[in-house]
Amino acid sequence: MGMQTGAHIVWDWNGTLFHDNDAIIGATNAAFAELGLASITLEQYRALYCVPVPKFYERLMGRLPTAAEWEVMDATFHRHYTEHRVRCGLTEGAAELLAGWRSAGRSQSILSMYGHDDLLPLVKGFGIETHFIRVDGRVGPSGGSKAEHMVRHLAELAFAGVDPARTVVIGDAADDAVAARQVGAGAVLYTGGSHSRASLEGVGVPVVDTLGEAVAEAERLAA
Repeated sequence: MGMQTGAHIVWDWNGTLFHDNDAIIGATNAAFAELGLASITLEQYRALYCVPVPKFYERLMGRLPTAAEWEVMDATFHRHYTEHRVRCGLTEGAAELLAGWRSAGRSQSILSMYGHDDLLPLVKGFGIETHFIRVDGRVGPSGGSKAEHMVRHLAELAFAGVDPARTVVIGDAADDAVAARQVGAGAVLYTGGSHSRASLEGVGVPVVDTLGEAVAEAERLAA
């Protein structure tokens, strides 16, 4: 897409472009079962979820998991998530919004905490990879914050002329807003993913119920 001079969106993947709530809760409960923990509902998950992920488990267990417990839970989660995700698709309207943003001459990218080698074929499988000037998944251990990954992502985008001041992060987690703040970008949070509206509204950025509203807010913030 060449050098970019206008507004840019950094999209989150899980829970934002990719509607995988059912896979997330199924895999989470499978991981809990490995340690004899009771299963939780999607509503409980969305009310309690936070990063770093071990802190989320602390809210449920009353203590931080040990290193050995975390290793078991993390590996179990990812194994079951891979099985469940095949039944999930893009969020309603996502493909059209991506195409519209690109056709307007604006740029966009993906930064996800999902493993990079797993993310790339997923994005390609939906036939949307040409809409993005960069797609980055997590490299390294899981469970941490997106902020340090966002710094690297924006540093790479700078070579394409992307200006952080005209960049907006769209995601479904408070951590997306924290990561945006780290690089001087704006943020819009979407209520259809991992966090409840109540948990998002205290972050101090716009909170919306649809991706269409998110894109409209991004256009306003990046003007």
